[in-house]
Amino acid sequence: MDERQALLDDRAPTYNASDSDSDSVKKSDDQIQVAVAVVRDEEGGVKKPNVRMAKIVIPLGVGLFLAAMDGTIVASSYASIGSELKQLQNTSWIATGYMLTMTTFQPLYGKLSDIFGRKQCLVFSYLIFAIGCLICGLARNLEELVVGRAVAGLGGGGMTTVVTILVSDFVPLKSRGLWQGILGVIYASGSATGAPLGGLLADGIGWRWAFLGQVPVALLAILLVGTQVKLPPADSGDLKAKLRRIDFAGAFFLVFAIFTFLLGADRGGNVSWTDRYTLTALITSAVLFAFFGFVEMHPAVANEPIAPKRVMINSSHVASFLANFFREACLMALVFFMALWFQAVAGKSASEAGLGLLPGIIGSVCGGVGGGYIMKKSGKYYTLGMITAIMMVIGNAFIVFFTGAYTISVLGATVALFVQCVGSGTGVSTTLVALIANAEPEDQAIVTALSYLFRSLGAIVGVSVGGTLVQGTLRSLLYRRLVGEDVDIDEIVNLVRSSLSAIDSLEPKIRAIVSMSYEEAVETTFYLTFALSVAGLICNFFIKEKHLGGK
Repeated sequence: MDERQALLDDRAPTYNASDSDSDSVKKSDDQIQVAVAVVRDEEGGVKKPNVRMAKIVIPLGVGLFLAAMDGTIVASSYASIGSELKQLQNTSWIATGYMLTMTTFQPLYGKLSDIFGRKQCLVFSYLIFAIGCLICGLARNLEELVVGRAVAGLGGGGMTTVVTILVSDFVPLKSRGLWQGILGVIYASGSATGAPLGGLLADGIGWRWAFLGQVPVALLAILLVGTQVKLPPADSGDLKAKLRRIDFAGAFFLVFAIFTFLLGADRGGNVSWTDRYTLTALITSAVLFAFFGFVEMHPAVANEPIAPKRVMINSSHVASFLANFFREACLMALVFFMALWFQAVAGKSASEAGLGLLPGIIGSVCGGVGGGYIMKKSGKYYTLGMITAIMMVIGNAFIVFFTGAYTISVLGATVALFVQCVGSGTGVSTTLVALIANAEPEDQAIVTALSYLFRSLGAIVGVSVGGTLVQGTLRSLLYRRLVGEDVDIDEIVNLVRSSLSAIDSLEPKIRAIVSMSYEEAVETTFYLTFALSVAGLICNFFIKEKHLGGK
């Protein structure tokens, strides 16, 4: 019993001794009863609780599907949302408002699930996400929509993180890449559904149903997890003692550091990079990030920090975190601005733009499942990670090539997107397995949550900096090219930056100038994604190999 209790304390702190007395997995006709038994994994390494992952994939997968669908529904419909609300130049906040709170709470969910229980945190995240989606669907303006997205992000932070932590709890390391690949199929299926669905809804009954339609799915996820997934209950100790374990100071500095960065980036792109408010916001962000680092590195300030020093000084961990950051920044910038490119440059509708994203989503599925299978068979991840990082660079180079640098080809751009996303989908699995392979058992939930933190930070940077480049370049080109034309330049600039549909109402000569300017403005984002993919490749060089069979 002592050996078993020590294991449960290390691997899943939410389990207590009385719950570990059952050494079997019990099943009934109506629900899955997951009891915890301790076995030695197939590699002969660390003992793990024995649960039948195949039995809980569906209850956990509904939430993953929903989280993925949410991302691409917004990506393929945000141009329509911005055009209807007459604030297209500010629609990056639809994504970044969600990412702001999701990013802040993802690492907290690792600690919260240790303290309050995996299942409790998962159900809570679904409930908050549903409330946020309801607010979005009923929003009367962009400001209310962004608030709703921020509320949804509070829940979204746990919808993927806690599931990944559960996989780490129960699956042997060598098989983890395969299971992450299987869950990746579910995630990619949600993405594949969301992309065309968002466009169809925007072109049909309205974009609001892209959010309202997610509410019943979130409630279904709550029902399935609540009734079908049975885990040992969390420790029912003193609530105040539990709350003292949460790094509120770190969370405070992190959320405001990210928020002020977004404000600075948004104002820089829409007003000026030398504007005093822009500079003030960016300087404040840098100071707050410094405070966050100070809090996390000093145990006297944060007893159980979000990013412990022992984790952050591990060079392989840092390389994996940064690889995640650059890969996600590249991917999210591509998803959002390829959708804009399809509509503003290639002349496609919102639903056609959603379909245009499908090759990339299929590529992510192929990369995730194929990468997991290769890691399970070979017991290695380093070479695979390097190959797929190179694929990302090649894919991004051809995206630049086919979106205006040399020629414009929708077919060429979608094939290049497929190649880039095969590399990206595999990279998600290889970096996660590398993190867990190089982490101590008690740190695996922490490194998993931090991997999501860096991925979300990357997504924020990719979307916000990409939006800044597009809007800043577009504004500059229009002011330069419309000089001498018999039009109100300020009116034209504000009109076409607030709504894509306004372009069709312009006279042919002005419309041609605007279309050419949009093409060049969006293209700047693809140069950014190429640079980000190169940075990710460099980070992959410093990830340490650890044979998975020896864990």
